[in-house]
Amino acid sequence: MEASEFDKKFDDGVEDIMGDLGMSTATRPRLKPRRANVDLPVWMVEALDHETMRLGVPRQSIIKVWIAERLEKTQ
Repeated sequence: MEASEFDKKFDDGVEDIMGDLGMSTATRPRLKPRRANVDLPVWMVEALDHETMRLGVPRQSIIKVWIAERLEKTQ
């Protein structure tokens, strides 16, 4: 299918385009996880655990969100 045909299908919104996307081979560049071990003082881990219990999210999730927020500010 040519790009113009695909664009028309998308823009018209009449047909489902998901079958035309090739999702089985889709990748998410730069989102592949890489392990980074960090040693934290006990008070930080306890504060993190308190916050994760308050929010009901895993520790790793809140760490990733907080780091991402900080990195966005620096860019």
